[in-house]
Amino acid sequence: MTISALIIDDEQLARDELAYLLESAKDVDVVAQGANGIEAVELIEEHHPDLVFLDVQMPGLDGFAVIQRVMDRHRKQKDGSNGWSLPQFVFATAYDQYAVRAFDVNAVDYLLKPFDRGRVEKALERVRGRMTNGAAAANGSSESPIESQLDALLSLLKSPQGAARTAPPAKLIVQAGSRLLLVDQADICFAEIEEGVIRVVTQQFEGQSKCRTIEELLDQLEPAMFWRAHRSFVANINQIREVVPWFKSTYQLRMNDKKQTEIPVSRAQTKRLRELFNL
Repeated sequence: MTISALIIDDEQLARDELAYLLESAKDVDVVAQGANGIEAVELIEEHHPDLVFLDVQMPGLDGFAVIQRVMDRHRKQKDGSNGWSLPQFVFATAYDQYAVRAFDVNAVDYLLKPFDRGRVEKALERVRGRMTNGAAAANGSSESPIESQLDALLSLLKSPQGAARTAPPAKLIVQAGSRLLLVDQADICFAEIEEGVIRVVTQQFEGQSKCRTIEELLDQLEPAMFWRAHRSFVANINQIREVVPWFKSTYQLRMNDKKQTEIPVSRAQTKRLRELFNL
């Protein structure tokens, strides 16, 4: 069975990267792409896809507003004679750590930018499983499993707890040798994951985080300060010393640590870099 899919993202580079990664999935057919929330709603109604890769952060109509409109229109049409099935959604996000936790709670899948091939393949496996199980579970039910999941997600995001968005701790525990140090987040220059180990570098020293993944580390960091410039690197925006032009219109970041380490910026994050520093 071929899975028809849409890619909705306001960044051309992100759309291109995801489309490239999906080419290796023989059962996925990307039928259209959109650059904003309005296009997303129109394309979903036009193509009735099985799957939508939907950016969370878009100007105007963000990913959650898209879901709300699609749900509203779906219910109106379902009451008539031209009802259609809701697609599976895989959300793409780079900054909103609360949203990531909300997705986990409601079993709605997500991808963190920059995209990782293995993570995309895992998301597709989950989509295939949900499509199979959802079709069976929906028999005899007035509301599909997808509808229930999305309702729960939107309710959580609108709740007072969701609106509050709990702030991350001001300090981070970093292991340096046998010592466990409490480090001010502002002093962290960058973090890098290599072979499952996360190295945290400050202006004075470096050590290791107890976190197992970059996603877990980001949950503990201030999202307004830290930016995932590359799938393996998280940079403190305030500790970037220099932006270095690199090959094929890409960049590297020279950080403010003792070694003035240069870390890469992925193609998908180039637009975000230009927005941050008006390049």
